[in-house]
Amino acid sequence: MSARAPADLRFSVRRRYGPGVSPHSPTITRRRLLGQAALATATAGAASVTLPGLARAADPTLEYVPAIVVGSGFGGSVAALRLGQAGVQTLVLEMGRLWNSKGWDGKRFCPTLLPDERAMWFSGRTKVPLDSFLWVPADIPVPRRAGILDRLQYRDMGVYVGRGVGGGSLIHGGVSEAPRRVDFERFLPQIDAEEMYGRFFPLASRTLGVNQVPREWFERTQVHQYSRVGRATAARAGFKTSFVGSVYDYEYLQRETMGQVPRSATAQEIYYGSNYGKRSLDRTYLSDALGTGNVTINALSEVTRIQQQRDGTYLLDVKQINTRGTVVRRRQIACKHLFLGAGTMGTNELLLRARETGDLPDLSEQIGRGWGNNGNVSVSCLNQTNRPTGLAQTTMPAIGIDNRDDPRYPVFAEIAAQPTGFENFTTSYLGVTNTGERATLTYDRVTARMDLDWNRSQADPAIHALRNTLDPIVDKSKMIYRTDLYKGNRAFGVRSCWHPLGGCVLGEATDLYGRVDGYRNLYVTDGALVPGFASVNPTMLITALAERVMDRVLQEDLR
Repeated sequence: MSARAPADLRFSVRRRYGPGVSPHSPTITRRRLLGQAALATATAGAASVTLPGLARAADPTLEYVPAIVVGSGFGGSVAALRLGQAGVQTLVLEMGRLWNSKGWDGKRFCPTLLPDERAMWFSGRTKVPLDSFLWVPADIPVPRRAGILDRLQYRDMGVYVGRGVGGGSLIHGGVSEAPRRVDFERFLPQIDAEEMYGRFFPLASRTLGVNQVPREWFERTQVHQYSRVGRATAARAGFKTSFVGSVYDYEYLQRETMGQVPRSATAQEIYYGSNYGKRSLDRTYLSDALGTGNVTINALSEVTRIQQQRDGTYLLDVKQINTRGTVVRRRQIACKHLFLGAGTMGTNELLLRARETGDLPDLSEQIGRGWGNNGNVSVSCLNQTNRPTGLAQTTMPAIGIDNRDDPRYPVFAEIAAQPTGFENFTTSYLGVTNTGERATLTYDRVTARMDLDWNRSQADPAIHALRNTLDPIVDKSKMIYRTDLYKGNRAFGVRSCWHPLGGCVLGEATDLYGRVDGYRNLYVTDGALVPGFASVNPTMLITALAERVMDRVLQEDLR
């Protein structure tokens, strides 16, 4: 490759992905540029993405690959990168699609207010967290296609997951914050905190490209007026707020507000993907992984079965579909080392199915246990008309009410946007509460379906905890809990979860490094390792724990 190739690749990445990707972004390397170019220039709907011309990448037509990573979210992306860097030929199997083609509007992802076939994963209607707005139903019909947002519905809980190369990073609000050390030592006391805070959290932060909102700009920008109103009402009741890190590029966000670049966070983009500005995993970890030349990504490829062969290798049944859901190929592929990063729900389902069908009968009875929703509860409050929250709002939160030191009801509540395009005088919150409520995931062989035994009453402690913080704020500032957003005129949204955790908890279903009990060379790298609660948005924690897992596994198991 010529010396001019990196500059050409920069042009290619900018042209295809837009100005949200820039050679001036943190940790941009030649390897990352190569990987970004491979993703950007892959044929639309391509089943396989790899980087030719460096090392020999894993050939998806072979029956055997040394390592397979299932899923390309936070845990799976870490595994893919570190395996590729170690020279291990690795195949990443991702259930969702590669989001590199453009729709009718010339963008990868659809507008929030004009959802189309790019919105939902094989659902005939949108399934947004709000049931209604001013009692008008929020969900509308859309074509059934391989969209980006999926809601897995269980008895009393709907769990949101991202479908695509990049997993949950494609649909989350950008918040990326390590737990406070004191909290981490409480819910993961068996893990060396010194190592995590001295090495793995900083490594995760650098690779993800986490940045902080510029404070002076935050204090004057219109798009964070809602945040400042939320801070002021909290302070009036004696509560403090804390800033949080983000993987949304704040330099880009400032340019958005000046009209210099296409809008994304200020154009209501969040649930159905961010076209610009966000450093999602396809622009960081996965690009770096592809850039090693040792990693191949297969999109729209669902693992339906895991077996262990007599020689100890794992045999995976894989179903490949197109964006309409038609099965275009079925195949089996074996590997020696299998890394499950399919997200909390996907990883648990694969392991529970393998245990209950007898494919991996020696799996621990602990699998499926200890599931939690990170104490998630949502609520919106109507302010007095002398406290407008702003016509233009960024969908990427920058601060939260920090009441984590409360001895009985610790709470961290992200102050979230409600960007309607008109003044709505509303402050919204996504609460993270430590209630200790847990549930169990099970698999029914007859229905071939995973279930979750979470019940509606388990949300009551989370509501009580959040109200312990918000009631004084509402009372002091004469706010009103909005009841038009959720069915039954409920003020609190508790039937949706953005932060599913647990089921393969460290030290219970696995050892302290994600090795699954009962089987060699089988690993978990995602949120299933976390014991149901992370005290903040868990993306940074999942990434850092995956880094820790891969560091030990590469030292001891793949030498």
